[in-house]
Amino acid sequence: MAQSTAPAPAASTAIPAVAPISLKEIAPWALFAGILMLVLLYFVGAEQGATSVISGENVHEWVHDGRHLLGFPCH
Repeated sequence: MAQSTAPAPAASTAIPAVAPISLKEIAPWALFAGILMLVLLYFVGAEQGATSVISGENVHEWVHDGRHLLGFPCH
């Protein structure tokens, strides 16, 4: 039984260095993502009753399963 060996790597290719992302570039996106997450959290967790922004039960029904998944009581 002959033993086979893996071929030797040709030439090692260096991975180019990636410039770090500055805080000025990422701050607007982080702020946008944070506000979006707070709005979604509001609609999933509190959009019913006295603090309701949209009247009716539509939003409640759309996010009903998400409420249960995240542990918010809604019944």
